[in-house]
Amino acid sequence: MDRVQTVLCQQLGCRYPIMLAGMGGVARHRLAAAVSNAGGYGVLGMVREPVERLRYEVSAMRRLTDKPFAVNLIPAATPRQQLMEQIDACRALAVETLVFFWDVDRPLIDAVRQDGFRVIHQVGTERAAEQALKAGVEALIVQGHEAGGHVHGLTSTLALLAPVVAMSDVPVAASGGMASGPSIAAALAVGAQAVSLGSAFLTTHEANAHHHHKRRVVQARVDDTCYTTRFARNWPIAAPVRVLENAVTRGDYDRIEDPNHILGSQDNEPVYLFSTDSPLADAEGRVDDMALYCGQSCGQVSDIVSAGQRIENLMREVASVSAR
Repeated sequence: MDRVQTVLCQQLGCRYPIMLAGMGGVARHRLAAAVSNAGGYGVLGMVREPVERLRYEVSAMRRLTDKPFAVNLIPAATPRQQLMEQIDACRALAVETLVFFWDVDRPLIDAVRQDGFRVIHQVGTERAAEQALKAGVEALIVQGHEAGGHVHGLTSTLALLAPVVAMSDVPVAASGGMASGPSIAAALAVGAQAVSLGSAFLTTHEANAHHHHKRRVVQARVDDTCYTTRFARNWPIAAPVRVLENAVTRGDYDRIEDPNHILGSQDNEPVYLFSTDSPLADAEGRVDDMALYCGQSCGQVSDIVSAGQRIENLMREVASVSAR
């Protein structure tokens, strides 16, 4: 399919209206670069990452692609000093676009926009969308309740998308429940200028997710996910997440009293019980008992392919729907 021009594509400099969700730990440079090189918009998931890793990931990204990309941060889930160090590093590395999520921090948005950053804010409610628009963000991502990972609202993607598009004077992308051409076409028909995909890209060769995690997403049915607050160890609030059911969601660990019970390790660090850390490629230990993030779009994903192939397949399906 030839270039698909939407206002957001033009602003971001990408060929297709497909963004990579900034999945912490999973959306590192190999995946983000592959998405950008295939015509999508790569987003590095740097939530709570040490500044040294952020610097490395941005530099590694630029060795793999000369295409535009963004860095995803979550201010509400990151200690303030660390967050400001991350932003300082992005500034020094000439990162142009930041994607924020969760609470709308207007003073922070004002400050980074004055520094020259473009700000895209992911929201899960109409109220948050209104707050982000008043803060002057350049684009919104509307996240529906179907989405995997941390879920900000209770409204389905298309139901929330329509009123936000109607109120917004900036481009709006949609996230949650989409991993196929027809679902993407539906979002575009409602007014989305792009889609932001998580599960569709978690199940690619370049994703830094553990193979067991990828395999479970591919095998999952649409009703195999669980909306829970059990995985909350590294977040300041008991924020809900959507994951695949496992021993933790079933309550098998509820009688363990040790607050530092270790399930395994990854990135040379322990992974504790109830941690928000999902199993990464190098994870060892009880991988299936970690946070297996997965959106309800899993019912649309049946294989593990390259990121480039995923985008090619999706855009072919979008074209087929448009032709009909």
